[in-house]
Amino acid sequence: MDEQKAVCRKYEADFLESPKDLKLGISLNVKEDILPINGLRIYPEGDTTGWYIWSGEELSQDPDFFVPIHVEHIDEWVPNIKKFLGLPAGWRFLIAGDYYEDIWFDPEILED
Repeated sequence: MDEQKAVCRKYEADFLESPKDLKLGISLNVKEDILPINGLRIYPEGDTTGWYIWSGEELSQDPDFFVPIHVEHIDEWVPNIKKFLGLPAGWRFLIAGDYYEDIWFDPEILED
């Protein structure tokens, strides 16, 4: 969690915990080592963190594209994103291996 708080400080974002017993949406293609890896966070609701994680250039519109997993299992899928999971709603990240990382606030995520 310290690493998550450090990312938030670096980008002057409020810290919003992603408890390990809550869920996030993740695409199955994340396990296929497709780059880049993308993440965006909407407002948490119910038993979810609001995070959606996927691989590749485009976000699929297929209603079955994301599967729910508990945060505690994220290391089994893609361990190098755990440090971003403290960013609040409206934030995004894009990483490509160890050589490219982009983190930004996207207000359009929060619009209805």
